[in-house]
Amino acid sequence: MDTRDTSQIYEEVAKHYSAASQTTSVKYGETVAKSFGYTEEELANIPEGANLGLSCGNPLAITSLREGETVIDLGSGAGFDVFLAAHRVGPTGRSIGIDFNDDMLSRANALKSKRGFPDSQVSFIKGSITSIPLESGIADCIISNCVINLVPEAEKPLVFKEMHRVLKSGGRVAVSDILAKKPLPEKLRNDIAMYVGCIAGASEKQQYETWLKEAGFDQVLIQDTGADINVYLDTDEEGNRGGCCAPPGTVKEVAATGGCCAPPGTVKEEKASSSCCKPAAPAAEEPKEESKSSCCAPKKTECAPAASSSPSCCKPVAETTSCCKPAEKKESSSCKPAEVSSSCCKPSAKPEAEVEKKEDLNEWVGSYKIYAVKN
Repeated sequence: MDTRDTSQIYEEVAKHYSAASQTTSVKYGETVAKSFGYTEEELANIPEGANLGLSCGNPLAITSLREGETVIDLGSGAGFDVFLAAHRVGPTGRSIGIDFNDDMLSRANALKSKRGFPDSQVSFIKGSITSIPLESGIADCIISNCVINLVPEAEKPLVFKEMHRVLKSGGRVAVSDILAKKPLPEKLRNDIAMYVGCIAGASEKQQYETWLKEAGFDQVLIQDTGADINVYLDTDEEGNRGGCCAPPGTVKEVAATGGCCAPPGTVKEEKASSSCCKPAAPAAEEPKEESKSSCCAPKKTECAPAASSSPSCCKPVAETTSCCKPAEKKESSSCKPAEVSSSCCKPSAKPEAEVEKKEDLNEWVGSYKIYAVKN
């Protein structure tokens, strides 16, 4: 992101996650969380609406939290990992979330009140993870989930220095983050949609390790979990993999196909499906236009509102209230590039030959677990 200054990056990240905080999707988040190692039991122990499908791993799996400990989550969002950690540290422990986004903090605090967690056990504090608004030496463990990659490269060392400052002696770091497997091409690095989607800002493993050690940590472990990063893109709103006709394990690119799944300029018709891209089985009578469930219904100029509204780090979302007619552009919580067509049934204005085929995200980045101990 060398073409944008730090303030621009933070502004784009804030807009993206404010949009994500408004999601009502549940199944999508469950599928993403399970793919990164969360169990059914863990998902059943959190307030509904805390899991927005923004994880890239399960940092709690390597924390070894004990009752009475204090744990801090950097970039806590709607409180997913904070609530899970609270169950582990118990009523005598403290689970603290740090986030700079007011909308996420509002959602997290509303869920906290609904579940009845006392302030002494769970709290959410507004602040930057490069300057944590807490006193030194208070935490037994610091966790973070798919957040540090969003910090501008020049400021990432500050995050690790702040972790070291806030931890007690012998305290530990347990982080899940997306790291680059090899240098990312400049075009990808400068794509703001991919940046706020946790891809373009990914650092390489060796750099991450250097920052941790320079901050004063030892026993550093950084390991690729092997999880499929494409889960963000090929999971539909109902939590099914391969959603919207994208082959499992591939990146959907609407601009390259001219629509949800049909070749450019065509409308694909298939029976017995109610997916975003396939018309539902015909009824005895022709349904009224406003009741059509198809995203690509033939012989119509408008269709039902698009169902997809996922807050995924990377999942494209239609920027329209009509599947077959573009609407005015609005802020989306997806990583969908702005130039991609907002119509599901008409081809992008950009010729297919000019659209660069998107590669498998797993080729460039991976989900890593990071562990370290303060001397």
